[in-house]
Amino acid sequence: MSLTYEICIDSVEGAVAAERAGAQRVELCAALFEGGLTPTLGTVRAALAAVSRIRVHVIIRPRGGDFIFDEHEVAAMEHDTVLAREAGAHGIVIGALTPGGEIDRRVTERLIAAAGGLPITFHRAFDMAADPFAALETLIDLGVDRVLTSGQDAGALEGAPLIAELVRRAGDRIVVMPGGGVTDRNVARIVAETGAREIHFAALSERPSPAVHRNPYPFMGGELRQPEYQRLVTTGDGITAVMRAAG
Repeated sequence: MSLTYEICIDSVEGAVAAERAGAQRVELCAALFEGGLTPTLGTVRAALAAVSRIRVHVIIRPRGGDFIFDEHEVAAMEHDTVLAREAGAHGIVIGALTPGGEIDRRVTERLIAAAGGLPITFHRAFDMAADPFAALETLIDLGVDRVLTSGQDAGALEGAPLIAELVRRAGDRIVVMPGGGVTDRNVARIVAETGAREIHFAALSERPSPAVHRNPYPFMGGELRQPEYQRLVTTGDGITAVMRAAG
């Protein structure tokens, strides 16, 4: 059985690399260090203009942290969803929970409506749900197309038993897509142990900044500091390594 490969990216360069490597889809984000936030409209448009054979799904998430959103955040998410749809995005990636850890039906319905019929992925907010099986049934009832999950564990390998049960219960009603910590070393095991038909992963490698002039004193981030003169970039070699390992 052939797999569908979705690559988590944060740049136009990543979309190009994924297309060249033969992946079928990308999840376009900003701020992967935060777990993925809504990319700028300019980035969405540039990514769509740069590729032609790969589907570009856009995450809609206004901030890091939990998945409980107030009315202002929901309104922003609706606007961003419409903008991504109008820009030509092929799908929308969302996730919202109640304080009690249930799928927030009201918010999810509003974002689905804003997507105007585009395919919907519910992202790893699912991994924070109190009851994964009840959450799965809610997403099916809402008409969501796929759910991204690490099996509510540190990574998809550790969560493989739960993912396998989710895949079994989902049947053909929704796609259950493992993601989180997927590498060329474990992807074959994850696929074999879960029975998944789609797999989600990043293929990031460190690359030095091209900056020649460097000031070692100021930092642009907060207390948890990332290096200013080093980048994480999606690489075709990294994507190909995982796809080959998956068989």
